[in-house]
Amino acid sequence: MNNNPHFKWMSVALLEAKEALKKNEVPIGCVIVFNNKIIAKSHNLVETLNDATAHAEILCITSASEYLGEKFLYDTAMYVTVEPCPMCAGAIMLARISYLYFGAFDSKFGACGSIINIPEKKEFNHTCKVYGGIRDEECSQIMKKFFSNKR
Repeated sequence: MNNNPHFKWMSVALLEAKEALKKNEVPIGCVIVFNNKIIAKSHNLVETLNDATAHAEILCITSASEYLGEKFLYDTAMYVTVEPCPMCAGAIMLARISYLYFGAFDSKFGACGSIINIPEKKEFNHTCKVYGGIRDEECSQIMKKFFSNKR
């Protein structure tokens, strides 16, 4: 068993991605950790809710804010299986999440290092430390499986 905490938290995000896959959703999973405890987890529900904004990260931020009773999620870490898009990167900034760990890079919509890097732009009044490539092979494989089944 791997004792690396990033491995552990990404394992839970991968389980969430598999839940999305079962629902024929783009398989992206997300968890938010505070004080070494998961306080929120979610997966994409765009198709289920017929809502283009129902990304795993957005749903997870809402759940974490409800859990803490706070709009700002200072000292939290988000783990998501795929690099967040511009909408989600903006929400991460607005929620004041401190650390972002993601799995697979996204060369088409990635806004946390691939195309742009919104969370680490010094021009904003808040920055978030970004670490990509956590269990990237597993995270990208679930996406490849989903899209190959669509073709």
